[in-house]
Amino acid sequence: MTNTSTIYGDLSGVEFRSLFSNGKMDGCLVTQPNILTTPYGALVPQYEAEDMGRRTVKPIYFYKDGSLKSIALQSQTILETPVGAVPAELVTFHKNGSIKRVFPLDGKLSGFWGWKNEFALASELTIKSPVGTLSAKLIGIQFYESGALKSLTLWPGQTLTVPTPIGEITVRKGLAFYESGAIRSFEPLKKIDIHTPIGIITSYDNEPNGIHGDINSLQLSEDGSIEALSTVDHAVEVYLSEESGELFHPGVKNNVCGDERKVSVPMKVRFDKRRVMFHDNPKLSFEIEHCRFEVIKMDMTTKEPLYSCAG
Repeated sequence: MTNTSTIYGDLSGVEFRSLFSNGKMDGCLVTQPNILTTPYGALVPQYEAEDMGRRTVKPIYFYKDGSLKSIALQSQTILETPVGAVPAELVTFHKNGSIKRVFPLDGKLSGFWGWKNEFALASELTIKSPVGTLSAKLIGIQFYESGALKSLTLWPGQTLTVPTPIGEITVRKGLAFYESGAIRSFEPLKKIDIHTPIGIITSYDNEPNGIHGDINSLQLSEDGSIEALSTVDHAVEVYLSEESGELFHPGVKNNVCGDERKVSVPMKVRFDKRRVMFHDNPKLSFEIEHCRFEVIKMDMTTKEPLYSCAG
């Protein structure tokens, strides 16, 4: 074990260290208590695992200029952020020193410790946002370099009701903003009818992917117009001429449990200037002005996806 100097103070008990090509420290792991003096207060890097939920000691990482890139904290610490005071167990930073992401909890998910164990430890946070004060249990908060709020990631089962350009919507999973504060994307809790350039399409993603709320299925342009959505309820027939049409529709797949249940696979529809694109495939892109579109209600007997095969 060695001692190492950083721009935030000396680190003792350094057990592992990796270096950039310029000789500056890329990251290190500590096994003794240390205090780093940062613009956000005194931070104590994780040096031991206190409980079953945090078994692994995680390294501290630095940028090439020596500034902090990420730090796992020994215990949950209140940070003053642009959206208010937020508890943190893991923090990442932009190169300019501003906070990039804050994770109130930083558990190690395993067969013995799942998200429900983490959720039980999570507390409801109240933060300031471009759409007003919001309260929910949050997995993470992301910021732009300027300090503007970029996105919120909600725990499963948590919702927020927010004013949007298409009305007041209850969202789940995630909510993202442009740097200006305009809403960039969100995940609707329930099916909502959206007026699009080709007709009314019901927006809903029965399998929202990803573990953060930065990219969600219903995406808006900065001016509030619809940029993209996912649908399990509608197909679209595209007519290049009066005689022939090409049908685009959601898919169907077997449930993960391998039983007889069928699950809908959402169809992604994206609008870009004067074009519409299906399934995020540039080859399936059409000029709206030169085509006729018919939105068709799907009649599929499918269930919501099951992620637990018990019962």
